[in-house]
Amino acid sequence: MPMVMMRNMEKNQTGTIVAVKVGGELGRRIREMGMVPGTVITIQGRAPLNDPVALRVMGGTLTLRNNEADNIEVEVQ
Repeated sequence: MPMVMMRNMEKNQTGTIVAVKVGGELGRRIREMGMVPGTVITIQGRAPLNDPVALRVMGGTLTLRNNEADNIEVEVQ
């Protein structure tokens, strides 16, 4: 399966998080939201200017800015 950064995923595309490629405060915050390797996510939609992105994860909906989504590598299905 191909690997892409979350920012490049299309609406209704599903994938599994492979890596969070940022450390520090931003990396900790992303991981605390449940965005850890092995988590399945589905892109629900994007705002009119493509930022932020809404995604479905563990039965809930999260929104991430593109600069945050750029740090999450996903294996698309």
